[in-house]
Amino acid sequence: MTIDLQGITTKPALHALLKQQLHFPDWYGPSWDALFDRLVAQPGIPTELHLVNWQEFAAASPRDMAILQQLAADYAQEKPGRRLVLA
Repeated sequence: MTIDLQGITTKPALHALLKQQLHFPDWYGPSWDALFDRLVAQPGIPTELHLVNWQEFAAASPRDMAILQQLAADYAQEKPGRRLVLA
C-alpha cells in the first residue's frame, strides 16, 4: 500500500492521514506510541506500507521525521516480514 504525504507538514496532519488511510478506530490519537500499537495490533495492515513524498514533512518536522524513521525500524523488528518504507 502506498500513502502519499504530499502537503503533510505536521505530526497531527500525518496522524490524521494515516488514521484515514489505514482505517484506524475513532479513538486513535495522534501519538507515535498509538501509531506503533495500531501497526502491530490492527488486523488488515498491509505487509508493506510505502510512504511517498515525505520530504516536505521531514523538512518541516525533522524531529518527528527522526521518530518516524525509528518507528519504522522498530516495526520491522517487532513484526518480521512487515515494513514501513519511506520511499
